[in-house]
Amino acid sequence: MPVFPKISLRVEVENYLKEGFMNKEIVSALGKQEAERKFETLLSNLSHPPSFTTVRVNSHLASAQHVKNLLFDELHKQFNGLSVPILQHPDLQDVLLIPVIGPRKNINKKQCEAIVGAQCGNAVLRGAHVYVPGIVSASKFMKAGDVVSVYSDIKGKCKKGAKEFDGTKVFLGNGISEVSRKEIFSGLPELKGIGIRMTEPVYLSPSFDNVLASYLFLQNLPSAVVTHVLDPQPGERILDLCAAPGGKTTHIAALMHDQGEVIALDKISNKVKKVKQNALLLGLNSIRAFCFDGTKALKGDMVKDAEGEPPFLPESFDRILLDAPCSGMGQRPNMACSWTLKEVTSYQPLQRKLFTVLVYSTCTITLAENEEQVAWALTAFPCLQLQPQEPHIGGKGMMGAGLSFEQLEQLQRFDPSVVPLQDMDVDSLRDARIEDMIRLANKDSIGFFIAKFVKCRSTQEPSK
Repeated sequence: MPVFPKISLRVEVENYLKEGFMNKEIVSALGKQEAERKFETLLSNLSHPPSFTTVRVNSHLASAQHVKNLLFDELHKQFNGLSVPILQHPDLQDVLLIPVIGPRKNINKKQCEAIVGAQCGNAVLRGAHVYVPGIVSASKFMKAGDVVSVYSDIKGKCKKGAKEFDGTKVFLGNGISEVSRKEIFSGLPELKGIGIRMTEPVYLSPSFDNVLASYLFLQNLPSAVVTHVLDPQPGERILDLCAAPGGKTTHIAALMHDQGEVIALDKISNKVKKVKQNALLLGLNSIRAFCFDGTKALKGDMVKDAEGEPPFLPESFDRILLDAPCSGMGQRPNMACSWTLKEVTSYQPLQRKLFTVLVYSTCTITLAENEEQVAWALTAFPCLQLQPQEPHIGGKGMMGAGLSFEQLEQLQRFDPSVVPLQDMDVDSLRDARIEDMIRLANKDSIGFFIAKFVKCRSTQEPSK
């Protein structure tokens, strides 16, 4: 059952999404009432976290079983002896799943309050503690050591440093303050450490702050599926066009046993540094990261490759991944999105500029950024054909872009509306079958999309 309101969107954005999810093909297949019910379920589920926390094991340094044992000991400490199972995904051997306990509805709210920004609040619902920069407001008497009720300012209306806030706020749980209000808002150099250590969150998920950092990478389940669909092999040369922060880049290198070359591009220098840091942390040497605009990565008029640096000749890579910049409308939890319709729809042209791919993915739910892009690509690039995906864990593509039933079957869409919100407690976990939990983890994820193409003849210019 929902414990939070549905995601708050601008009216024009909600209408835009509704138009996509209630297009003629869908309404014809499901009926108007069922299509509308699914859309409302989607909006509700987006504001809640998925039922499982997913971590990817760095198989380059350790086995999944070894890391699972280490993680079990860590969770036992974090959860004060509470026994929570860790499941190894049967189709993704380097993925571990941890059930999220919640929503916990009997938490007593405290008089002392702290208000955090929406992004910080979303992170808390996925297991994070509250860091000082995320605190917007605190009760005037709050001091270090106090038990504090934490709320999310989902509409961004709370003024920085306010002593009280009566606007729209969502309860996230209780924690212990590590610092006083005076220290947070004193005007001295900004503090950056943990401000409130969450002890009674509404959704209990493990914190991965500095936990097994070389062995684990916190990653949503569909994001881990993408790299397995790409299926990189040792000795290959792979291009990751929009690589930051490096989750899929490092996964590619690990699946290749760090043998071969992974070229990672991002046009923002600080993000490229993050890719390099993650590669170093995970002990991967096959990754070369460049600050470069992915729309200019492949040049057909070059005589030769510029000594292994971008731009590259079109036939330079065995496989290419484009995890495209997108509106991110599939991320969970997300209680409010203040974007305008212009911002939400601005990614489609950029995605098309980047489209020279074998695997295309997004973390959004819109028809325009997913199935419509596939339909466009198949027309614009006659050399591309859709390929079946392995593993195929998500559902088929969504109707409405004019793709055939067979083509929709070859796509993977992770749709947060396909299962109702779950109430998970220790007793229900004790009685649950492993196969039922895996099935739930596969369905109750962030919104995500994957398409896999194969090039059947030489690269051609997009059709005009």
